[in-house]
Amino acid sequence: MQLTLHADYALRVLLYLGLHPGRLVPTHEISRAYGISANHLVKVILHLNQRGLIQSRRGRAGGIRLAKSPSEINIGKVLRVMEPDWNLVECLEPRTNTCPIQPICGVIPLLEEALQAFLDVLDSHTLADVLNNASPEQFEAMFQATAAQA
Repeated sequence: MQLTLHADYALRVLLYLGLHPGRLVPTHEISRAYGISANHLVKVILHLNQRGLIQSRRGRAGGIRLAKSPSEINIGKVLRVMEPDWNLVECLEPRTNTCPIQPICGVIPLLEEALQAFLDVLDSHTLADVLNNASPEQFEAMFQATAAQA
């Protein structure tokens, strides 16, 4: 299983904003810090804004910031709204299932249980938990190293 870039970038945006509380962060700053295409990032930001996770202000003095405190942003919920599909195999989607053994397959319950365990772990953590793993200075050093390589 692999998260889409859309979900990955959403987490990165939230992390960056969590490291810069109370400040409107220009989109181009996040794009530069992570080396992410600005066009792709705008789509992610629009989705986060529509879901009420961030606030945005347009214009020269505009930017984005978290709409909630990091302790109120649940990682599992973020990924659920950012990921388009949680079906690990095609037989878990009734509309597109073509597997002839699906009714008797013993793998499906295992995959469903594994996915639920995965989501349960993510549900038990917030953005605040993730931000506590490193200091803002450590993140900034990583951003600067990335920028220097570009």
